[in-house]
Amino acid sequence: MPRKPSAALDHLNLVAKLADLKEDHYRTLLTLSAMTELLIDKGLITPEELELKVRSLDTELDELIVASLHPMP
Repeated sequence: MPRKPSAALDHLNLVAKLADLKEDHYRTLLTLSAMTELLIDKGLITPEELELKVRSLDTELDELIVASLHPMP
């Protein structure tokens, strides 16, 4: 009969998964930062265009969240 993992082992596995996610997140942000800098350095976008797009997407996301929390009848 298989043994049930202990709570401590479950906790350890969860912490390990969180550490992996943190590393993945760091690598993703590093790659995105490098790509953004390259696009700006090559003159394909300006920092102002990037900021405008970020604000636009942030506003869109906020509106979607509010709409999902308070659906219209």
